[in-house]
Amino acid sequence: MEQVAVENPYGFKAALEQGGFVAQATFGIMALMSLVSWYIIFTKAWDQQKIMKQAKDMDKKFWSSASLKEGAAKLEKNSAYRQIVDDGLRAADHHEGRLTDKIDAHEWLTMSLQRSVNAINGHLQGGLAFLASVGATAPFIGLFGTVIGIYRALIKIGMAGQASIDKVAGPVGEALIMTAIGLAVAVPAVLGYNWLLRRNKAVMDDLNAFSADVHAFLMSGSRMAPQSAAAPAAKK
Repeated sequence: MEQVAVENPYGFKAALEQGGFVAQATFGIMALMSLVSWYIIFTKAWDQQKIMKQAKDMDKKFWSSASLKEGAAKLEKNSAYRQIVDDGLRAADHHEGRLTDKIDAHEWLTMSLQRSVNAINGHLQGGLAFLASVGATAPFIGLFGTVIGIYRALIKIGMAGQASIDKVAGPVGEALIMTAIGLAVAVPAVLGYNWLLRRNKAVMDDLNAFSADVHAFLMSGSRMAPQSAAAPAAKK
């Protein structure tokens, strides 16, 4: 006997159709927020991974060179580490060291290198504010859809004069779906934000340490000695 497929009157598609423009617009906003959130998570994770790979490449090639210029030439052109070195060398060449200079070489190089590091940090931080906003607002946008669904259920109860399950199943189902979608959008955004933030801190700590080494080399001709593992413990 041939079975006839019957469309579910309480499914997701039916909930959007019955919910009208408000439900469809709410779902569209949350879908867009989710797509942008995942795009930011993947692209920023890729950017971080590239810099981490550049760090390994820098450790192998850079400090074994005879000069900063030679070391920079061994790094990739789009490397964050090469950008810091190039900016440092450019700042050192620009500062002529005359007695009439109002900014000494130490302060001039510090400002230039910090500006370079801040530019990289600004690129890595781009989009994280959006993730934080999605994590904070998506549940409430879903809650708005929930309120509309419950409101429609109450209207149907009032028109029918009784709270029969067939009258309220659709609107209540729509309300629960909107709540679930809001959480499904918010949770990955919050987790992605925290994960990227932790990785950004590790990347920036390494870039700041490298910047300090470049600064020391430009000022004294030698790299800063790496801090021993016992030093932080001694400070505590």
